[in-house]
Amino acid sequence: MLCCCCQTCIVMLSACAMESHHIKPFKATRPSSPLSGEVSVPGDKSISHRALMFGALAVGQTRISGLLEGEDVLRTAAAMRALGAEISRDGADWLVAGRGIGGLTAPEDVLDMGNSGTAARLLAGILASHDIFSVMTGDASLRKRPMKRVIEPLKACGAVFTARPGDRLPMSIQGARDALPLTYTLPVASAQVKSAVLLAGLNARGITEVTEPEPTRDHSENMLRHFGAQVQVETLGKGRVIRLTGQPELRGADVTVPGDPSSAAFPIVAGLLVPGSRLTILAVGLNPLRTGLFECLREMGAELTIRNPRMQGGESIGDVVVDYTQLAAVDVPAERAPSMIDEYPILAIACAFARGTSRLRGLAELRVKESDRLAATAAMLRAGGVLVEIEGDDLIIHGGTPAGGGLVETHMDHRLAMSALVFGQATHAPMQIDDASFIETSFPGFVTLMRGLGASITAP
Repeated sequence: MLCCCCQTCIVMLSACAMESHHIKPFKATRPSSPLSGEVSVPGDKSISHRALMFGALAVGQTRISGLLEGEDVLRTAAAMRALGAEISRDGADWLVAGRGIGGLTAPEDVLDMGNSGTAARLLAGILASHDIFSVMTGDASLRKRPMKRVIEPLKACGAVFTARPGDRLPMSIQGARDALPLTYTLPVASAQVKSAVLLAGLNARGITEVTEPEPTRDHSENMLRHFGAQVQVETLGKGRVIRLTGQPELRGADVTVPGDPSSAAFPIVAGLLVPGSRLTILAVGLNPLRTGLFECLREMGAELTIRNPRMQGGESIGDVVVDYTQLAAVDVPAERAPSMIDEYPILAIACAFARGTSRLRGLAELRVKESDRLAATAAMLRAGGVLVEIEGDDLIIHGGTPAGGGLVETHMDHRLAMSALVFGQATHAPMQIDDASFIETSFPGFVTLMRGLGASITAP
């Protein structure tokens, strides 16, 4: 069962999604004046998921400020309450009374993770080492996404998984009675898989060890330390080895969630593309393993300035000031992908307006996101008149002055929808999207925020 606040929030968000789904497609048109203003973006989704999960596994109370109240995160809150944690709102904050490591209880109903692959994969790690039975499902988009990448390593702790053909949801999990610690080398860099293995290791005696070929976002490691776990990280070549001591007593802790850099990416790129614009995005998370997009934009000549840098709960944050810039093409190396895997669609929009030909390398991971995001991103650019090619796992974009005028098929992918609406702010003719209903799952109030900066986004 959902707690009252989670149930109310999910119902409200679902109503917003239904309303946006039944109106005509959103249209984005070049604004009549520059974008300007000072705004805050919603809290970081990755950190929000983890704060709720770790709070549920801790002893005592966790207070979370700045939690992203999008549907993806609210599904995590509902799932953790179904597993026995007490979760409630206290004004703008969220309170979690945890059960302690090993203290979760079997849910009475199916755990519905909505559209969130992060929540589903991380929760699979938690459930794998708890001796309870559960069934997990998701929406139509999530049910198409493969779960094998977490099933394979998690089986080694003693859990039993039964999934649909292709290792897809719905999926049942019988957690291990006495979970074994895991030793796993990631075949490809993935923060979700790494975190799932570490979460399984929390309820196993001994040391769980994960080797990653390239560093991926380390929010799990940072937050585990914040809650009292012993986590050691060793550099190994280009990658890292993470070692977690199992069965710690996590203690409830205060968590302040910074602004999501993946969400900040949309107004930032809009500000770079609309002539005369100047924007400030407040309190954005600047974890160096999440800022690959900023590095790319600076290589393109972008006027990006970080003001008031500071540390908060083990995470680096700062205010990002962006000024309109005529961008140049960029060649993005494959090893940068883990630090910006969600930002490639909006980076592709920036490249479409840059002088020269850009090449975004090594994007195989995009094929297993909410959609085949590589193919869908190329289709979005073509809908706006951009010459684009896919060679293997590389995306090649010939920049210039896109004409626009197309309709973008979003494939139930919120990042494609938002990228296309930014696209239309700088094309000659308007851009339209077929479905706006999924934007609220990750960026509540996106259209309102962009309109407040001066963007022209309408329901024609």
